[in-house]
Amino acid sequence: MNILYLHCHDLGRWISPYGHHIDTPNLAQFAADSLLFSKAHCAAPTCSPSRAALLTGVTPHESGMLGLMHRGFPLTAHSKHLAAFLSKNHHYETALSGVQHLFAKDDPNFPYEHHFRAPKDQGWTHYDHETAKKAADFIQQDLPKKARPFFLDCGFWLPHRPFPKADAKLNPDSLEAPLYFPRGADSQNDLAAFHTAVEQMDHCCGIVLDALKNSPHADDTLVIFTTDHGPAFPHHKCNLTDAGTGVALMIQYPGNPKAGQTSDALVSQLDLFPTICDLAGLKPPDWLQGQSLRPLFESEQAIEIRNETFSEVTWHASYEAMRSIRTRTHLLIQIFDENLSPVPANIDDSPAKQTLLANGWLDRPRQSLRLYDLTSDPDEQYNLADDPAHTELCDQLTTRLHCWMEKTRDPLLNGPVSLPEGAVANPRSDLSAEIEPR
Repeated sequence: MNILYLHCHDLGRWISPYGHHIDTPNLAQFAADSLLFSKAHCAAPTCSPSRAALLTGVTPHESGMLGLMHRGFPLTAHSKHLAAFLSKNHHYETALSGVQHLFAKDDPNFPYEHHFRAPKDQGWTHYDHETAKKAADFIQQDLPKKARPFFLDCGFWLPHRPFPKADAKLNPDSLEAPLYFPRGADSQNDLAAFHTAVEQMDHCCGIVLDALKNSPHADDTLVIFTTDHGPAFPHHKCNLTDAGTGVALMIQYPGNPKAGQTSDALVSQLDLFPTICDLAGLKPPDWLQGQSLRPLFESEQAIEIRNETFSEVTWHASYEAMRSIRTRTHLLIQIFDENLSPVPANIDDSPAKQTLLANGWLDRPRQSLRLYDLTSDPDEQYNLADDPAHTELCDQLTTRLHCWMEKTRDPLLNGPVSLPEGAVANPRSDLSAEIEPR
């Protein structure tokens, strides 16, 4: 079976199949043939660590990707990369078109047989369009069918910042806003630009999906669409709440018995590697930590494949060590730092961020432990960690979180995590990641 891994930057779940009022017709059509996962979460709400977990099947702190690749963090588990596994063990033809964010240029461990590069000098919209065209060309070359099964990794920049110019058809004042989004003309215009970025990303997805539909591979290709983490707004990306770790995830394959349906099972992107192996009939490697999602496709009843998901942040632009455990009913987040002040460089610059800074956000320290009841408080606004009625539950979840950290040999158990040699970061005092790191 061929595999198409279609993904984008900083989307969260902001597409129409998830109920958002954004015009994404191509992904809506894809959802009609897919099983949509409404409670999927990434292993880290920051770019390189999230992608490393998905593609290696192990936690970011086990793969070496505790921060961002372009700031000097290396993927030490490169031999576990899905493309390397498929190529070496199962003779797949592997190709990358567009964004990957795990390997530096000319890295000798780069695991893809083909790498289709798009020009960046004409802006990210053009980059993504060219990325989609190159991916489409790969799917349709060597007709009627390729000699080997293929793994095509197609990654779009959008809707990462900088956003394109907002489409004139959009009324900024009428757009649905994210949680905790400060209103104001500049912020609303920024939101319109985000909507435009999502719509343009959807158009690029359509180019690739149409190429597959019109190729001989339509009936023997597993297609996964997802993203790395939440959008680049305050309280989203680089946060361990649902707004940060919640991701769109839709999976389509020939004969899918759940086409057009939704699963509300709790799942992690760590589950994708074992799912690919299971659906493609491949023996999974022994290092995988996730669970195959196949039972969710084949069971006639609502079932669960896991009791919890874990997620983490260590380094982004700055150091911000946090870990979380999420169950169906509760979320617990722990900050592993004596300094509980916010970390502004870990929030992408935006008008919404400027509003927060202007209104004293930096003077509001956080709590080291947060507990949210996801049934009564789905937006995760009310911290119950200090509520005596929840002491026992808080202790139980903290113990489960620390057991996971021990099992996965989390370096945080030994104290603060240092920068690797050659890596750079912003000091905590920097207000922006755009300030030159050191």
